[in-house]
Amino acid sequence: MKAVTITQPGGPEVLTWTDVPDPVPGEGEVLVEVVASAVNRADLMQRQGFYNPPPGASPYPGLECSGRIVEIGPGVSGWAVGDEVCALLAGGGYGEKVAVPAGQLLPVPEGLDLKRAAALPEVTCTVWSNVFMVSHLRPGDTLLVHGGSSGIGTMAIQLAKAVGAKVAVTAGNKEKLDFCAELGADILINYREQDFVEEIERATDGSGADVILDNMGAKYLDRNVRALAVNGRLAIIGLQGGAKGELNIGALLTKRAAISATSLRARPLGEKAAIVSAVREHVWPLIASGHVRPVVDRELPMSEAATAHQVLEESGHIGKVLLVVPGKD
Repeated sequence: MKAVTITQPGGPEVLTWTDVPDPVPGEGEVLVEVVASAVNRADLMQRQGFYNPPPGASPYPGLECSGRIVEIGPGVSGWAVGDEVCALLAGGGYGEKVAVPAGQLLPVPEGLDLKRAAALPEVTCTVWSNVFMVSHLRPGDTLLVHGGSSGIGTMAIQLAKAVGAKVAVTAGNKEKLDFCAELGADILINYREQDFVEEIERATDGSGADVILDNMGAKYLDRNVRALAVNGRLAIIGLQGGAKGELNIGALLTKRAAISATSLRARPLGEKAAIVSAVREHVWPLIASGHVRPVVDRELPMSEAATAHQVLEESGHIGKVLLVVPGKD
């Protein structure tokens, strides 16, 4: 088969579409013929040499895909050859085929085409696990989402609104904020021109955000704690603003607040399967009903993965960038 390989750590130019051995499904796995994958910032980190796959995972980038099952491995039940699926991966999505643990498979939601389903697994699993399973967002709570126009952000807005929460977002320009408003965001903050702590305090009459979903890490740590409500929960899912920051524990104690930091890729299979199962139970009906949808900025041939990485690095996109295997949809 063909896959995108990383010849050496570096810029997008190190991504090469080339022939590699076909994967073989092991115990508890199925082989999926890939129709599409989606680009995540973790892929950029892997390309740069900062985020290696966990032991046993495919060496090729790609943390999600959609496609059709072409082979069933030993010990798998409940799935059949020909099933159309999307999947959460530890790697390998940038290829024509990928072996997937059966617990990380999802059926394509009713009413959604197979290709666009590739935009769902990583964002739905990340948002549901962090905002709902860990941070326990409830109806009437205020959720602050940093990077509201990203793939994660656009999904977080929709899921939070679906459960009756109020949503604040940060983004870097009016076009992105306007799109967030179309998805249902209530509080729009241009982080280039406004202080999000002040804006959250103003919009909540000084109460603060009950839950904050943060992709920045160190750069926003102090301000995120100040923006939290009493009993607030800060969920850190990215390090775009650095890995080391100073925490005012006194402020955290005063607010009786909590900080969590999670990633999906290296979790044990059982934990990922539990998250995928929860997403299927809670999120898939919302997609089938049309209340929630994947937001896709553009589609590119998988052989043009380097261009897709450039798009993400320039941050001009809204939602997800898909990589499509020609002739497979």
